[in-house]
This record gives sequence, structure tokens and C-alpha cells, in this order.
Amino acid sequence: MPDLYWTIPVARWSSWPAAASAAPDIGFIEPIVRRRLSTLSKVALKVAHDCVARDEVRVVFASRHGELRRTTDILRSLSAGEPVSPTAFSLSVLNAMTGVFGIARGDRSAASAVSAGAETLGYALLEAHAQYATQPDAPVLLVYADEPADPAYGTIEDEVQGGAVAILLDSEAATGELVCTLTRAGEAQATAPREVGGAEAADTAGEASFATQSQALQHCLETGLSAVWHGAGATWHWSWHDRAA
Repeated sequence: MPDLYWTIPVARWSSWPAAASAAPDIGFIEPIVRRRLSTLSKVALKVAHDCVARDEVRVVFASRHGELRRTTDILRSLSAGEPVSPTAFSLSVLNAMTGVFGIARGDRSAASAVSAGAETLGYALLEAHAQYATQPDAPVLLVYADEPADPAYGTIEDEVQGGAVAILLDSEAATGELVCTLTRAGEAQATAPREVGGAEAADTAGEASFATQSQALQHCLETGLSAVWHGAGATWHWSWHDRAA
């Protein structure tokens, strides 16, 4: 049996691929702000905007590294004795995207940020569910965006692939449900599939296993098929169920 089990009502979702050759169009952000944003914030804002209209919405933003690349550039400037831009500093925090998004929409709803290593997306889904459960009549927007860390930090275990995904939790408008489970070491190890060279593999139930949580989740959302991710001592599992018309 899983240690944690919860269901998310999905009204809309959107994603931005890690392999995209250009930054997305975020024309809803004022030009003076837009040109100062990092690629990470732009892709996060893009998928967030795809999922919500003008209605107020609580936001849970998740990223393993956040604006680490911007922060690293700031540290390099300090090391070289160069001045640091106040704007660059203010946009280097993990939740920078949520502030920009709220200001652009004139939305004062609560926003939070989550970072939990390679399991960041999984715990962000749990946080979004917990917030929605406390007030089901108010939608929650989960936004996950990440990019690999600067090479200066060396090899990082279970490194992210980059890209972004957003999910709007709203039971009234839901088209389906995302079922999430977390199983700790012991049971997880007993059912763990064999991975070949880090590539996608399948377990005995025919479920696809992926190198990152974001790849597994997006596979589930796109195909409606179950997907799993195996981390250090835990297995995360996602499955999709359409809602009856």
C-alpha cells in the first residue's frame, strides 16, 4: 500500500518543452518587465497564463533550482568587484515568478514556493492538493519550471531536464483526475522496474518509468497512461482518470 494517496481535479494543464529553441511569447507582461525576465520565469509565466483567465487563483510555484543561474551570475559579479543590478537581485528569489504573475493580473491571492530536490514536483502536487482541500471553492494553480544548474556546480544527482508544466485544480471545471501516490522504501524497492541506461523502462505492470518526475507526469497527462518515477528510497506514481460526461 502507498504511504500517501491523493487525487487532483484537473481543469486545464499546459507545458513548455525543455528542447524549445526560443523563449515563449508572454505579451501579457509589460515590455519593461518582460525584457528583464529569465528564460525560466518566461516559460513559467507562459504555462501559468495558459491555464487561467482573469479569475483570482492561488499559486503554488515549484522549482528545484529556481533562479540559481541568475544568482550565480550575481555571485560572479561580486567576485569580480562589479556592481549588481537591484532588479537582478530582486528577480533572483525562488518565488520571483509568482510576484510578476500576480502584479500582471492584479491578483492578490496567496502564493507559495516549493523546492525539494529531485522530488520537488511530487511534493508541489501534494502542497497544491492540500491547499485546494482546505478551500475547494477557490482554484489553485500549480506551476513547475526548472532548468539544469550552472556547470560550475559540477555533477548533480537526478538533475532536471528543464521545461515547465502548469495544472489548474478546479473540481467544477475538471475534465479528469490525476491520482498521485508515494510509496517509501521497502514496498517501493520490491516493485521497482529495471532502468536501462537511464532510458524509459517498464515495470511488471507495463507502466513507464522516467528519469525525472516532470517527464513522468507529462507522459501521464499527454497519454492518459500511468507513469512512475523512482528516487532515493521512494516511488512516485501518477495515473489519469477521465471524468464521466
